[in-house]
Amino acid sequence: MGTLISSEDRFFIAGHRGMAGGAISRALQRAGYGQQVLLDRAALDLEDPSAVKACFEAERPDVVVLAAAKVGGIQANSSYPADFLLSNLKIQNHVIEAAWQAGVRRLLFLGSSCIYPKFAQQPIREEALLTGALEPTNEWYAIAKIAGIKLGQALRQQYGFDAVSLMPTNLYGPGDNYHPTHSHVLPALIRRFHEAAERGDATVTCWGTGSPLREFLHVDDLGEACVFALEHWDPSSASAPLDDAGQPLPFLNVGTGLDLTIRQLAEAVARATGFSGEIIWDASKPDGTPKKQLDVSRLASLGWTARIPLEEGLVSTVALFREQLKQQLVRL
Repeated sequence: MGTLISSEDRFFIAGHRGMAGGAISRALQRAGYGQQVLLDRAALDLEDPSAVKACFEAERPDVVVLAAAKVGGIQANSSYPADFLLSNLKIQNHVIEAAWQAGVRRLLFLGSSCIYPKFAQQPIREEALLTGALEPTNEWYAIAKIAGIKLGQALRQQYGFDAVSLMPTNLYGPGDNYHPTHSHVLPALIRRFHEAAERGDATVTCWGTGSPLREFLHVDDLGEACVFALEHWDPSSASAPLDDAGQPLPFLNVGTGLDLTIRQLAEAVARATGFSGEIIWDASKPDGTPKKQLDVSRLASLGWTARIPLEEGLVSTVALFREQLKQQLVRL
């Protein structure tokens, strides 16, 4: 059986310099899809609608992957809510509308598991969307992502535009952000435990009780999932996943389907970095949402599951992080 995309297609990847976009570009290359339009921010401002429209008219891509976004951790989201909402709405609207108007055959929009309500039933199924209040610390980003899903769904419903969306869980791996204050939990832990191991510290203090449960997906697994979805997932086909109302789903969860406590995660990072001291938990600091695990059965029913175990992914990620640190020192 043939796939829904071809090696002859031209792929426009918005956000190819980012963590997710880079992984998707690499996965497409590995699968033989080498005709890629890769324009960085200096060459194309996705917040400029006329520039985006002109780009699509000039490049004429067949398939678009929209992985570009303004991203950040809790502190950044809380400090710049208008920036996160406006920038992401502009990027999404401009790229999706230009793709539709230019006659693009397939579009894949990359969302986030933060679209789901803070207290959604676990594991979180796709039907949970818009059934409750969002997590306040990232609601501005989440609202933009929800708008992107719905814009693709609306264009499919009204005009038959082939737009699909994937919702990944927490990502880690090549291209991650290890900023001391603006990174997510896993890269923050990697940096903290690496530095503690280098200094020979006796202890590392982590926030909260360590009891919340989280799920993590290696970004290269996400890249493979995106290629698989582009090749095999047609929501209008008879074999496509349906929601509880029997309607085709225009978006699917992507993850491992496995979670672990933050305490277990910290211990795994300690092993990967060679930290042998004591981990102290500061219970006066907030824990956040008790559990956040995706139901990934719909994508699995199509034939895709994650392949990289967390322990294995952590070892390669720590090695890459340390190599990047060495290169930075050389440049200095």
